[in-house]
Amino acid sequence: MSVAHYENFPVASLLLPARLREPVAVIYRFARSADDFADEGDDPPARRLEKLDDYRRQLDAPSTPLLQEVRRIVREHDLPLQLFHDLLDAFSQDVVKLRYANFAEVLDYCRRSANPVGRLLLHLFKRSSETQFRQSDAVCTALQLINFWQDVAIDFAKDRIYLPQDDMARFSVSEQDLAGQRCSDGWRRLLAFQVAR
Repeated sequence: MSVAHYENFPVASLLLPARLREPVAVIYRFARSADDFADEGDDPPARRLEKLDDYRRQLDAPSTPLLQEVRRIVREHDLPLQLFHDLLDAFSQDVVKLRYANFAEVLDYCRRSANPVGRLLLHLFKRSSETQFRQSDAVCTALQLINFWQDVAIDFAKDRIYLPQDDMARFSVSEQDLAGQRCSDGWRRLLAFQVAR
C-alpha cells in the first residue's frame, strides 16, 4: 500500500507501546482496504459491495491473511467483532448513499465509519468505560467531519455530498454551486456553521 495514499489515521506510531503496534496496524489495514473497496478504482457499485460482503463473511470464517490477522487480534485482545462490522456497514453505505438529508444522518454515518476505530483502540488499551467511549466518539466524529469539510470537492467528484441537504438549502448553496466551485457568502456561512458544530 502506498503511504502517500493515506491521510490522517495514525498508524502504529512509535508513541504506541510496542505490544500494540501490530494490532493497530492490522486494524488500520482492515479499515483502509475496506474503505478503498468503496472509494478507489473503477469497479461498479455491485462489485464494490461484493468485496465488502466478502470481508463480512471472512470476519466469521477468514480465508485471507489479513482477515486471519483480524480474527487473531480480536481473539487475543478481546475486541468486539461488531465494531468491524460497523466499519463495513459504513463503507457499504458509501457505495449506495450519495446524499444526507440532515445532520442526524451524517452523525449516524460517523457512528459507524469513524467511532469504531477509536473504540477498538480503547479496547486495545483496556480503557472501556462509557465516559471514555463517549469522549472517543466525540473526537472520532469530529475528525470525520473535518475530513468531510476539507474534501467537499473530492467527494463531489465521486457524486457524493456529506453536507446535510437541509443546511445547504438553509444557506442557499446548491449542487450547481459545488460543481462550479463558487465561494459565495452562503457557502462561507454554510461551512462556518459546519465547522462550528
